[in-house]
Formats: sequence, C-alpha cells, structure tokens
Amino acid sequence: MEPKAVFDIFAEINQIPRPSKHEERISQWLQEWAKAHGIECVADESMNVIMRVLATPGYEDHEGVILQAHMDMVCEKNGDVQHDFMNDPIRTWVDGEWLKAKGTTLGADNGIGIAMALAAISNPDLKHPAIECLFTVDEETGLTGAFRLKDGMLRGKRLINLDSEDDGQIFIGCAGGIDTLAKMHYEPSAISHQQSALGIRLSVTGLMGGHSGDDINKGRANANQLLVFFLARIWPKTEVQLARINGGNLRNAIAREAEAVISIPMAYKEQIRIEWNQYVAQMEGVFGEVEKDMRMELETCDLPELYVPADKAYRLILALCECPHGMIAMSKEMPGLVETSTNLASIKMRQESAMDGRSYIEVNTSQRSSIEQSKHHLKWAVEQALSLACDEVTHGDGYPGWAPNPKSALLDVTKAAYEELFKAEPQVLAIHAGLECGLFLEKYPYLDMLSIGPQMYGVHSPQERLSIPSTERCYKWLCRVLEKL
Repeated sequence: MEPKAVFDIFAEINQIPRPSKHEERISQWLQEWAKAHGIECVADESMNVIMRVLATPGYEDHEGVILQAHMDMVCEKNGDVQHDFMNDPIRTWVDGEWLKAKGTTLGADNGIGIAMALAAISNPDLKHPAIECLFTVDEETGLTGAFRLKDGMLRGKRLINLDSEDDGQIFIGCAGGIDTLAKMHYEPSAISHQQSALGIRLSVTGLMGGHSGDDINKGRANANQLLVFFLARIWPKTEVQLARINGGNLRNAIAREAEAVISIPMAYKEQIRIEWNQYVAQMEGVFGEVEKDMRMELETCDLPELYVPADKAYRLILALCECPHGMIAMSKEMPGLVETSTNLASIKMRQESAMDGRSYIEVNTSQRSSIEQSKHHLKWAVEQALSLACDEVTHGDGYPGWAPNPKSALLDVTKAAYEELFKAEPQVLAIHAGLECGLFLEKYPYLDMLSIGPQMYGVHSPQERLSIPSTERCYKWLCRVLEKL
C-alpha cells in the first residue's frame, strides 16, 4: 500500500487504544516517536502533543506552517462484534481500494491525519519550511484539547487541519455546535397484572448511522426515532408498560441501533404484531432505498420485574417524538451546505448510584449551525421538547464556528499545488461538521487556516472505510503544499 510510510505509521497507531478522553497511550506513543526520530516535542497538561521540525536548508526564512490532527477516535461497533476499545487494537483489512475495520470504526478519523503529518516530517527528501505538528485530545466528545490549548503554544501563522474526509476538496469554514443533555428521574415500580401480561422486545438494527454533521442530510433513519414513533403509536390503544429503552451511543453519530422492552395485556398479543408489521412496511417504504440492511424485529420475552411508572414513560415517549432530529435549514450563502441540524443521539437507562437505587433515563442530543443564533434557537427548541418529561436539562459549553476566508493566501497555494499535481481544480467549501479550527482562531486570531483529507465514507460507524488511492493523492498534495510554502 502506498504511501508506505503513511500506512505503516497508521498501522502502528491502530495498535493503540485511543477512545475519546482516554488518550494517555497515544499521547505517550507520539512523544516516544518524536524522541526516536530526534524531533523536538512537548506535551501540555491536557496531553496535547506539539512537535517542532526545523526548516530544510534554503527554507529558513520562509514562514512556518502547522499541521494539525486529533488523537482520539469514535468507538462504535456492530452489536454482534466482541471488541474492547479500551484494550483491543483495531483489526483492519483491505477490500479492493478500501481499507476497512472488522465490525468497528476504523479510526482513520483522525489517525490517518496523524500518520500523514508524521510521514511528512520524517521524510528526509521533503523540502519544507519550519513545521509544527499539533495533535489534540478529545476532539470527538468535547474538543477538550483545543479548548485547553494555551496561548503561546503555537508559533506558526498558517495551519493545515488534516481532519477532512473528501478527496479534492478544501474546507475553509465549519459549523459551530452545542450539546443538550436531559434526564428523567423515576422510581422503578412493579405491575400488578403479571399473570395477564406479555413481555415484548422491540429492536431496530442494521442502520447506516454515520456522522451527525456530514451525513445528517442524506436521508438516513435514526433508530431512536423509529422506536419511539412506534411506541407512541400503540400507547393510546392498550395498556403499555415500559421496562427498558436504549438506543444510540455517541452525540456525534446518528443512532444505528435501538431497543425497548415493554409489557402489554395478553389480549393485545395479535394486534401488536399486526401494528408492528404495518409499521415496518411503512418504514421500509420511507427508508428502503437508503437503509438496505435495516432490521426491525418484535419478539416475545420474559416479563421484566420493574418498570418506568406509566405516566412518566408515556410523557417521555411523547417528548422524544417531539424532539427535533435531522436537517433544519440549508445555507443561503453556500448552496448544498447544511446550515442548521440536530441529532437525537442516544437514549440510555442509568442509575445515580448502586446504593440508593435511583434511576433515570438520559437523552443526549447535539445541535449544529454555521449561524450562532440559530444554534441557540435550536438548543432551546430541543430543551422545550425534552422538558415535557425530563426534570433536568443542561447544555454544554458549545464550540464556535469557523467563518470562511476566501481570500486566504494559504488557500491560493493549496489550490495551485492541487492543479499542478492533478490537472484539475479542487472544490473550495465549508463543512457542516465541527472542526477545531474555530477554537484555534479564538486563541490565535491571525491564523490562516484550511482543512484537507483523503476520501472516507461511513465515519463514526462500523462502515467507516478509507480510500487507499485517495490517501496517496492527499499525501502527495500535502507534500507539494509544504514545498511551495
């Protein structure tokens, strides 16, 4: 596989578990890698790593450049795959022109960005100005590394972010975002009519899922929505008791799987199967062209002992139905770009502590917009919907968007390098996903920035795959940009 240096480094990176908020091992590995290659390296209190490489002879008086990527990866796997992201390496395989993982996320987001940066600074034949490599932690679940990066850590005035996922495209702007977390506390209770009740397990699996920014406008189903819409449909028709509901995992991934365990009166046994089959047929009609592997199953199960109180459970189902999900608005300034969206990311049953036995259901959502006020309007709309059932609704700190600068000098050089190599003009775009660039601008407002990366699909899901030939093109492009700078 070419470029060999890039894929060799990426293979090493994928031996190191690196979930968000657990980057200790990858941060240490980067520091050891720098030491082994005689490269100056520092790590801050947050475990961000900065490497510094001198300019090659003849480039000493040229302005330096920063190469930036993040260490952590989204940890998603298929339900039937045994994998411990805290301890197991990512198992990769080659499928034609694609590099994939076996039932898990691949970690090319953003391990391949790190690999390209390290390959560049360790290439003895590459001519370049002074380079700083900035590798941040916890990009996927809070942008913590970028938030905590201190003033004065960076020296360069130009930054190339290597966290994009589209071949031949240059990104010069991104959306801002904010998370909304809601909790509904309750005291579990038993039901009195166990003898005349039937346990039912409902499940939605096999959805594509994907990145809640990049893929939110692609017509993909959300497993959480499919499940709660059906529960809301049958609730007024019979006596439903909710014992368990869980769906989705990460705030920045569209929910691929969800399940609920309920009880119903035995007399409703046949009717619920009819209702379910009708609903499944309707959803296949809506999503069948996109969600070709969608599986929606109903099966009987043992009756649970404890349930969510019926009045609270019903209010929760209605609140989840009311909670917006998906694309809200398209950009007027940049055709084809999603402006505002929200993701009903996860529904989880939790306990406050093992000692007091208090239980709650946690709902995690994320809102994105390239317009700051729209982001907050959507945050409040989500809060109002979830407040119908939840007694606690909080918002994260959020992160700023990155306003495009079409007059960027770095952009001109990067476009020219692409045209020289590939005899074609790259696209210049903004992205609806969040990047760390907006936070870097708050601390270093003079930065001239852009983002590039090789072609990937299915990021934030086990369908994540990386184009091998695109990685070769992107690395050649990066090296030519460095030479031209």
